[in-house]
Amino acid sequence: MSSSSAASGPRPIAEASPLSLCAREPHVPADRLVAEMVPPPRFDSVRFSTYIPDPNQPSQTEAVGILENFAAGLGGAHASGAGKARRGFLGFGRPKTPKAPAGPRGVYLDGGYGVGKTHLLASLWHATPAEPSLKAFGTFVELTNLVGALGFQQTVQTLSGHRLLCIDEFELDDPGDTVLVSTLLGKLVDAGVALAATSNTLPGKLGEGRFAAADFLREIQGLSAHFRALRIDGEDYRHRGLPEAPAPYSEEQVTKAAYATDGASLDDFPHLLEHLARVHPSRYGALTDGLKAVCLTDVQPIPDQSTALRLVVLADRLYDREVPVLASGLPFDQLFSEDMLKGGYRKKYFRAISRLTALARDAQGLVTA
Repeated sequence: MSSSSAASGPRPIAEASPLSLCAREPHVPADRLVAEMVPPPRFDSVRFSTYIPDPNQPSQTEAVGILENFAAGLGGAHASGAGKARRGFLGFGRPKTPKAPAGPRGVYLDGGYGVGKTHLLASLWHATPAEPSLKAFGTFVELTNLVGALGFQQTVQTLSGHRLLCIDEFELDDPGDTVLVSTLLGKLVDAGVALAATSNTLPGKLGEGRFAAADFLREIQGLSAHFRALRIDGEDYRHRGLPEAPAPYSEEQVTKAAYATDGASLDDFPHLLEHLARVHPSRYGALTDGLKAVCLTDVQPIPDQSTALRLVVLADRLYDREVPVLASGLPFDQLFSEDMLKGGYRKKYFRAISRLTALARDAQGLVTA
């Protein structure tokens, strides 16, 4: 629901009670997990043609040209077996795919915050001449969650018939996950899958504004030869730093808005955090199916890091789906402790604060005087 429509005047109280995230325990079939590995809704319409390079940054124009050629060259990937590659969703009975050609089969977009890396990565996905079922797009966290849900070998079998795998926000703050994904990508490269990635900031480098290709290639070690690094210079098109979170509303206001908004959920924040521990993060997208708004009461500080990381994933799914969040209790910029914001996962926590703050601003129109 847009702020403009929400603010158009008093609305009648909805006949039905609000939905509840805590009442949902989605069981997501494996085919849906993979089918949903597409650019998020906010990137549905982006294309190379809608990326406006800064005339003062020639690397941006150069990157677009290289990526367009890279996409065009993927039309022949798996040419000998692409038509049969989907026989048996999880790869059973699939003909052997050809080995990857020599030379780089991947691109790594190296740039600071807000230079449009995700825009370009999504544009590459859209431009690749293959059916959506033969190309995948997801964040690093979504990829690790997929492995957690399907198992390593099943994930390899499922993705090995793809022509392209795009990984946004490749995260290196967990050595175990880095090794896991690097091993997975090695298997996929051997199967002929092309790769494209952007990456996040290493711990200790928050605020430097870029990740640096050397760090990325060093961390993935044996895979580095498969990537061509594209540096994308430029100024952050977004506001730097964290915007101040809007003041929370009263519990009465949040509850009233939940009852007055079709498709809204209403949950007590501490209970929601407990519920997230019982739902695999790969299902958090399904947890938000059909929601028009999320209303939360009694927002409190996050008690521990495991809980915090689960909330980060939920915040990402809500942000991808542009679901406004209305809350009472503490403002979102006070969710994480000072120790958390100084620790190895701080980049994730700052991202969650920024995204929840943006969704809280989107929800302001849900409250009537």
